Amino acid sequence: MTDPVPVPEPPPAADARVPAFWRGLGLPGLADVHVHFLPPRLLRKIWAYFDAAGPLVGTEWPIRYRWSDAERVAYLQRLGVRAFSALAYAHRPGMAADLNRWSLDFARVTPGCLPSATFFPEPDAPGYVEAALADGARVFKVHVQVGGFSPTDPALDQVWGMLSDASVPVVVHAGHAPVGTAHTGPEQFGELLARHPRLTAVVAHLGAPDYRAFLDLAEAYERVRLDTTMAFTPFFDQFVPFPDDELPRLRELGLSGKVLLGSDFPNIPYPYADQLTGLARLDLGDDWLRAVCWNNAAAMFDLT
Repeated sequence: MTDPVPVPEPPPAADARVPAFWRGLGLPGLADVHVHFLPPRLLRKIWAYFDAAGPLVGTEWPIRYRWSDAERVAYLQRLGVRAFSALAYAHRPGMAADLNRWSLDFARVTPGCLPSATFFPEPDAPGYVEAALADGARVFKVHVQVGGFSPTDPALDQVWGMLSDASVPVVVHAGHAPVGTAHTGPEQFGELLARHPRLTAVVAHLGAPDYRAFLDLAEAYERVRLDTTMAFTPFFDQFVPFPDDELPRLRELGLSGKVLLGSDFPNIPYPYADQLTGLARLDLGDDWLRAVCWNNAAAMFDLT
């Protein structure tokens, strides 16, 4: 007797429907590569910045999941997010090493959390990145928009080389969205890849708004991937909609392992389900959804 074929569920209109969505695809759960957990004091400052619609936010942005760490972990578990990052990002010198200690300690006591770390262009960056790798870091995050630095800063050259050699992915906010700065965009990120073509990089937000250029980079470099964070949600589409004529290319990249689910949880102004609904409504096929929502991250992080 053969096993029953999973019956795909319609896109989840609300968070309560998320488990039925991934079960309908025959998946063991979801893998979200773009989730934030940070030290409480820093997180409160970030939420206050969003509340004030600061210059790098540029619009009203009410945080949806303004809960404690324990409540947010429990919520991800209820949604069926079986693997997730805890992305912290340094925005000035002298803070990355402490952030890494906090993030790695958090992962050790949090089931499903990928040990995460960050770095900033400063003289001691190679030392604390090496320490984080030795301590089990499996994913890094850098935010060139918030950090205000170029990815090609010479102070980071050794770090990019270390991560390339270790094949440890780096989630990079390299795109201009929501507000561009002097160092965002595909040009400087492309220069980085030309110097370090073996870097395993995950471009946040599909590189919005320069989707085409970042798709080009994902095609050109074997280890470059894209995450879906906020893309295809009603909130994001009103500012930087993805071009319809690039959907075939997005489908091919997803099926080849290069598109990963990201959400920006908890720092989103809408329900988590909106991310999955947006992906499902692209009508790129159940195989594509399975790849993006679980299989591609499972392959990259060797998830069981």
